[in-house]
Amino acid sequence: MSITRAMFSGLTGLNANSQTIGVAGNNIANVNTTSFKRSQAHFETQVSQTLKNGSAPSSALGGTNPAQAGLGTRLAAITRDFSDGGLQPTGVSTHAAIEGNGFFVVEKGGSRRFTRDGTFQLDRDFNLVTNSGARVQGYGVDTDFNVVPGLLQDLNIPLGILTIAQATENVNIGGNLNTGGDVATQGSIIESEALYSDALATTPAVAGDLLTGLFGADGSARFPAGAVLSVGTITRGGAELPTRSFEVGAANTTNSDAFGTTLGDFMTFIQDITGIDTTAANAPGVTVNGLGQVVVESNTGVANELLIDPGDIIANSGGVNSQPFTSPWTTIQEADGESARTSFIAYDSLGNPLNIDMITVLEDKNSTGTEWNFYIHSDDDSDLNKFLSRGSLSFDTNGQFTLAQGASFVIDRTDTGALDPQNVTLQFTDPNGTLGSLTALSGLDTSQVNSLQQDGTPIGTLEDFSISEDGTITGVFSNSLLRDLGQLPLAMFSNTAGLQEVGGNLYANASNSGSPQIVSGGTGGSGRVIGRALELSNVDLAQEFISLISAQTGFSANSRIISTSDQMIQELLATIR
Repeated sequence: MSITRAMFSGLTGLNANSQTIGVAGNNIANVNTTSFKRSQAHFETQVSQTLKNGSAPSSALGGTNPAQAGLGTRLAAITRDFSDGGLQPTGVSTHAAIEGNGFFVVEKGGSRRFTRDGTFQLDRDFNLVTNSGARVQGYGVDTDFNVVPGLLQDLNIPLGILTIAQATENVNIGGNLNTGGDVATQGSIIESEALYSDALATTPAVAGDLLTGLFGADGSARFPAGAVLSVGTITRGGAELPTRSFEVGAANTTNSDAFGTTLGDFMTFIQDITGIDTTAANAPGVTVNGLGQVVVESNTGVANELLIDPGDIIANSGGVNSQPFTSPWTTIQEADGESARTSFIAYDSLGNPLNIDMITVLEDKNSTGTEWNFYIHSDDDSDLNKFLSRGSLSFDTNGQFTLAQGASFVIDRTDTGALDPQNVTLQFTDPNGTLGSLTALSGLDTSQVNSLQQDGTPIGTLEDFSISEDGTITGVFSNSLLRDLGQLPLAMFSNTAGLQEVGGNLYANASNSGSPQIVSGGTGGSGRVIGRALELSNVDLAQEFISLISAQTGFSANSRIISTSDQMIQELLATIR
């Protein structure tokens, strides 16, 4: 009976429009859910009842069409719209959004899941996790902070815990060397009072004499056995050198910087702590002349000039202080030549600061330009000899840097726990341009040389991090270092609509979604990762309200079908009363 069929068709319409209201209601309920993707209900006709079959045309009659009565509608599918939602900047470093088709990979309860919700946070173990505690998966880094792609693992970002330092490898030197100054021709020469190998002061001392057997002109012994000599306030180019100690004896029993028994041992000690370069032919150094005087000759250049006062060397024996040299050291030759001194800080592999001195001296002027020598010293070198290296610089007739020789030097870090030895290279050209950082021009009263930058850093603590478009997580340390901490890859599916929602803004791959392809952000159509932002819901309220109105209208119309069919049945029943 067609009335009954109409009633049941109306019932299917009620069910179908109820599904639409349910889907629209879920969309509206999640209008503020992070990265929510709206759904849409789709319907199809149910099987129709064939009342009369159709027929093909014949020579006598035309063809007829089948007569079918529909039996209502039914739910065909509920599809999800995976188009991008809007982006909301949050400023939170742990937050991330995706602009594209990819998904973040997480692990929850031993199962791999996928999400667009980047509302991540750090747990107590510094693991990056979702609001529900699922651990975010990504690529880790090796010991040199290089991202190691391939194996997914928990992303760990130890804010406030991870510390790092970087040894200095390169130092950029800039400024101007004054070519208007004089060419260096000599270093300073200073002489001590005469020492003798006998109390009568008749036999001048020689390098091989025992210190304990040396006397002054007054016949007094100057170096008591077991005495510790404190040598300080010696100046080089006007700058005081650090205090060093020397024990008079065959063994170091006082943890002094050096020890020895002969005058030659003590002269070598003076030569080392003053940083005199003795590597060149006819090089200066510390000697003893025929009169028994200790002679100290410095390298060329005013900035290399050495001065020693009697009070700079104190001998302590049994708590009693004395002066091995009671008379002033005599300057018999002053250093000359245009020169400049600069100091800068480098860092070893543990982040310890290392003080480096650089003295540059004008050595020659000729038709091709100027030539300069530079001397490198460091009081933080673990060897007693504080002279590290000597190199040369060449400048053309325009004062532009052309060549450096011996620009690399080595700092000994023996028994410090740091990388030993440490190699440092000086750079004299501008790394960001073609002109030199260091020039040699006339016009300034004095040379001015400075360390512009160096690539080492002291110890620093991880303070913050950012996420780049390819998902790389870059840590920001308190010492201004930037280091990769990992990478946040994205998962791609051949059929995104085939994913199965499992709640908590998570999806699982299903039989029709295909297997996930893990790629870096910005590749394979995965889209880019936006750090410090979240993806909003893609629900359009106006569209959902229209769906509600349409579903409500459809529901009302189908209810009228049922009520009308009911009235017709009641009219039919009334005919037998």
